[in-house]
Amino acid sequence: MFQRVGDSAFRKDLTNTIKLCKALNFPQHQFKSIHVAGTNGKGSSSHMLAAVLQYAGYKTGLYTSPHLKNFSERIRINGEPVEPQFVVDFVKKIRPHIEKLAPSFFEITVAMAFDYFAHHQVDIAVIEVGMGGRLDSTNVILPEVSLITNISMDHSQWLGDTMEKIAGEKAGIIKEFIPVVISERQPGIDQVFEKKALENQSALYFASEDIVLSEIDGLYQLQLGTGKVLRIETDLKGNYQQSNVCGVLRTLDILGDRGFVIKDQHIEDGLANVVETTGLKGRWQVLNEAPKVICDVGHNEAGVVENMTQLEQQVYDRLIIIWGVVKDKDLSKILELLPKTAIYFFCEASIPRAMPAEELALEARIMGLKGEVVHDVNEALRLAIKSASERDLIFIGGSTFVVAELDSL
Repeated sequence: MFQRVGDSAFRKDLTNTIKLCKALNFPQHQFKSIHVAGTNGKGSSSHMLAAVLQYAGYKTGLYTSPHLKNFSERIRINGEPVEPQFVVDFVKKIRPHIEKLAPSFFEITVAMAFDYFAHHQVDIAVIEVGMGGRLDSTNVILPEVSLITNISMDHSQWLGDTMEKIAGEKAGIIKEFIPVVISERQPGIDQVFEKKALENQSALYFASEDIVLSEIDGLYQLQLGTGKVLRIETDLKGNYQQSNVCGVLRTLDILGDRGFVIKDQHIEDGLANVVETTGLKGRWQVLNEAPKVICDVGHNEAGVVENMTQLEQQVYDRLIIIWGVVKDKDLSKILELLPKTAIYFFCEASIPRAMPAEELALEARIMGLKGEVVHDVNEALRLAIKSASERDLIFIGGSTFVVAELDSL
């Protein structure tokens, strides 16, 4: 599994996925879909889309990765995880193909999701890309619309060492004649999407230009290109959700043009209840109030910048940060973003990819960050809470897998 071991589990090829789908009678073409790619924000955007579509009355599939607590989180219909028995039966059914093709964990999981959605005859499914886009296993669908969220440097050893190369991989989900929404225009890479859309004769929309967003009294006020104004409150409290919301609304607008009936009330209710409706976790999630404990799965440079910026806006006496990372990240760029005045607990997730906590602590000290090594994130949180006052703030992050191991999540 890539999320456990990294490079050795990564497959940059669609051959196995195509063969598996053929053996299953092409389930990916038996339901309508939305394809969502990007570096940051694709998971949140996928859950937002699914929540709104559920409130609009559509039987909605949702495929995301990685899972935090349980494998079944990856495949949902109307917020309900896939039944364990379906997983068991599916693996039995395709075992001969597994033995012949030796597909990756991710390739099997994608085929399983498609088969599950086709079996249950969903009205539409939101499909999140695993990594990249062009050669990601999910890139065998023909969606109603594609959405590409923020692009930043991440997984560069697999996707390319420049923003342009990474954007090119993400742009690989743009299909011929299928409209595509880009959540925000980013100078220097916007032409990558424009060129690909032109080649495929695909209508291209930059949501950040079509929608004007402002925040008033905790509500998002969005002025659409039509002149309509929506005031929305969402239960996803990360500041970074602002650009995600714009991309989601523009995508929903295009779905409306393609025959889906989505009213303003559906949008308001869906975005206000994403967590409850779809089970999304780990996005600026408050786990405790006194002391305040917040966790977030943001783990690349852009995600950490967003988290640290929002931390600066909080009111507290002391900041305590529980931090763990995986080995294949550019650690120096991440560590220089972390506040030197915080108190640190350095930990590690229980996966082979995790950087040993002692090694992380050593690198952190070189960058002027001081703290102690506590290998287990839950023990680190227990010690942090024990040492904290009610006015302190504890933040847990650095890796999706560190957050996933929190007992309180």
